[in-house]
This record gives sequence, structure tokens and C-alpha cells, in this order.
Amino acid sequence: MNADDQTDTWNGRALLTDLYQLTMAYGYWKSSRAEREAVFHLFFRKAPFQSGFTIAAGLAMAIDFLKAFHFTEADLQFLASLTGNDGQPLFEAGFLEYLRLLHFTCAVDALPEGTVAFPHEPLLRIKGPILQCQLFETALLNLVNFQSLIATKAARICLAARGEPVIEFGLRRAQGVDGALGASRAAYIGGCAATSNVLAGKMFGIPVRGTHAHSWVMSFDDEREAFLAYAEAMPNNCVFLVDTYDTLAGVRQAVETGTWLREQGHELVGIRLDSGDLAWLSIEARKILDEAGFPKAAIVASNDLDEHIIASLKEQGAQINVWGVGTRLVTAYDQPALGGVYKLGAIRGADGRWAYKLKLSEQSAKISNPGIQQVRRFRSDKEFIGDGIFDEETGAAEPFTIVDPLDSTRRKHLAPGTAFEDLLVPIFRGGQLVYQAPTLGEIRQRAQTKIGMFHAGIKRFVNPHAYPVGLELGLHEMKMKLILELRGES
Repeated sequence: MNADDQTDTWNGRALLTDLYQLTMAYGYWKSSRAEREAVFHLFFRKAPFQSGFTIAAGLAMAIDFLKAFHFTEADLQFLASLTGNDGQPLFEAGFLEYLRLLHFTCAVDALPEGTVAFPHEPLLRIKGPILQCQLFETALLNLVNFQSLIATKAARICLAARGEPVIEFGLRRAQGVDGALGASRAAYIGGCAATSNVLAGKMFGIPVRGTHAHSWVMSFDDEREAFLAYAEAMPNNCVFLVDTYDTLAGVRQAVETGTWLREQGHELVGIRLDSGDLAWLSIEARKILDEAGFPKAAIVASNDLDEHIIASLKEQGAQINVWGVGTRLVTAYDQPALGGVYKLGAIRGADGRWAYKLKLSEQSAKISNPGIQQVRRFRSDKEFIGDGIFDEETGAAEPFTIVDPLDSTRRKHLAPGTAFEDLLVPIFRGGQLVYQAPTLGEIRQRAQTKIGMFHAGIKRFVNPHAYPVGLELGLHEMKMKLILELRGES
């Protein structure tokens, strides 16, 4: 995204938040707590689509949001117009003046986009004045939740395609313009080879692909005339949609036009199937193309595809080379939200010491983790073998023991000297960007490389293997102590 696009997108978006973030901010200011240092973590509790993994995405847009964060005069005028149930202004003029002068000063650490992530691991960690941290919550969740969701769906679809190109076709079915652009970007991170979304191609540098629709064929007297006219107009982009009338007859018409193209020094790129029995039709189409001397012509398939349908078509022996996936990708079909959350992990007291915090719940999965968290990923020579969440202030002892946050009897011990990497990297320090952002292509390659370093079991679509993730033993014990204290049982 170029600088002009960033300015247009994020200028004056400080109000991209829920009202309760502003009422809490006002409360912090009113009680003289606005500048107290706090640490929040953005994470999710369950991988989407019953998947064994999630792909972190959305960081670049989160960076753009934080860099541009400020309240405009129009924002402040709007806030001044809000009233409480007594008809009086909701916010004092002094608070609005505080917001007018507010500038971003936090430290932010994050998983680089394209990193494989798991439940309870922080995707973002924000440290700074509690009022600021609170104001960022809603927008950061919006940006990271959606793109991580779509990147994960795309990764699953690309796994099902077994290395064959997947093209994202979802612009017309996406949830609004922002949703469409974010989905195209995230789908590329997840492994898609191209998009039909031309604006996303311009903004993000994603390859764009597309040919013609049924209306092109229907606008001519017959299919033969339509294909020939398209070949004359765009001889270097000929993928013919063959199912407007009779599909196999359409394939034969594509072959006839392909022969003409070859005589003009061009080549038939392929055909597209958009309806019917895709497995059978692709097998029959492949025979027609091969017998006519077009063994390299691709067969592109679309029509409400997802990872499960693609896997089924593969099992049926479908002769499809390229997969066009739209609605079920960009709408994250069968799970509309990631469900990420943003929780307070620590706050610095008046004495300068950190006080660790957690949220209790009757559901153990909803008890948050305390501390200033970092994620350590361990690996053997060939693959990753486990992740441990530890507290940066207290550090991690060796041997490193991972304790399952939902079942403390499940533990994994990592021997001293086991290779590892800490996943959260510095993004902002004192409100200044210190991160050298990779290109979108580099992010996409990172996702492919990292997925390849996990056991095949976590990539299964049905009952995936549970990759070992948990709290470092010291952090686990601290959490248990805090739980007992808060329940009055210590």
C-alpha cells in the first residue's frame, strides 16, 4: 500500500472503536490513571474451521492504524455532542483537550505476518499508558481477527489443492469494500497465487487474473463467434468459460478457437468449468483437449469451492489444474469470525512494580493468562515440536516445561539446548516504528515455509493433531496462585 492510500484509509480513524473504550478512557483520565503503564495481549482461544493451526495476518494494517492514530477536530466535535441519560455532555471539555493532544507512545511486539499461531498465544502485545492501550483494542481486533481468519482459510484451501494454483475470486461476494480488500490480501498471504480484485492488485502488488463471464458468450449469436471475438481481442489471455450452454460442446469450441490462435502465433491458455459435475466434466474435457493437441491447456474450476470440495474432487480423479475460489474463501464460510480477544496481563503499580492480572471464568478456557508474555517455539532438526508461553520479566527456566492451559496434567519437557526461536518481535518502541516490514510476497513465502515445518497431522482437515502449546511451568504456577488468591482460597 502506498503512502497516499495509507493516509486515505486511516486518517481520522480514531473513532473506529466501541463507545465503551472511550468511556473507560474517560474513567482512566478522570481517576488520574490514564498514564499508568499496562500490558495487553491480543490472542484467540480456538483455531477456526476446526483447524489444527492459524496463520497470523493483519499486522501491516495494524501498523498503519497505529502510525496514523489521532483525533481530528471533527472527531472531537462529534464526541462533544454525545450526551448521557441526563442530557448532559458525556465527556468533559478537559478530556477532549487531552485527546486532542494525545499521540501514540506505546511499545508493540507482534508475530510477523505469515507465522503459524495457536490458541492462547499472543499475536500482538501492547505495552504503554493504559488509556492508549484501551483505545486501540477494537480496531486491532478488527484488523487482525479478520485477516488471520481469511489467511487460515486460504492456507487450508491451498493445502487441499496440493500445490496447484488457487485464484481468489471473491470480490463480488465479500462483506463490503474493506472486507474485499482485506480478504484479497489475506488470501494471498495464505497461499493464493492471484486475485480477480484489480484494486487489491494495485494496492498490494498481488497478481491479477481473469478472462470473461457467461454474459460475454450470451451477447453473441453463438459460442463459436463469442470465443473467436475474445481471441481476436485478447489473444494472450484466452481461458474460455465453456459451460454457458453445453459444457463439452463448449470445450470443443474452445479447441477450435485454440487452433486458430495457434495459427496466429498464440496459445490457448485453458478452459474454465463453473457448474455441473466438475470431476466428470474435467476428465472428459482433458481427453478432448489432449486429443486435439492441447495437453498444456489448463482446466480451471470454480463454483462454490472450498478445501473439502477440492479434497473430494482430488479423490475422484478430477483433471483440474487451477482452482478459482470465491464466496467460501472471502466470507470464511462455516466460521464467520476468529473470536480473538484482548486482555490485560499486567499493570505497573505506584511503586513501579508490575502487578499481574487475569480474568476469572467458570469456563477454564476463558481464564486469561497473566504476565508480559512471549512465545518460544522449539524445533528439532526437521520440524517444530512445541510452543511455550512465558513471562518476559521472570524469564524461562531450563529444562523448559510446557503445561497445557486446559489440562495441567499434560506436560511436555524440552531438554536444555533444544533449538528455539522467540516469536514476538519489536514493532514500535515509544510510539516509533522500529520494524522493517517485509513485502507481501515475502510474507506469503514465510507462511508457506513455516507451514511446511509442522507435522502433517496438524494440517489434517478432520481431527487434526493437537500441536503442543502451553504455559511455561513458572508462568503456570503464577497463574494458579493468582486464581486461588482471587477466589479467596490462598
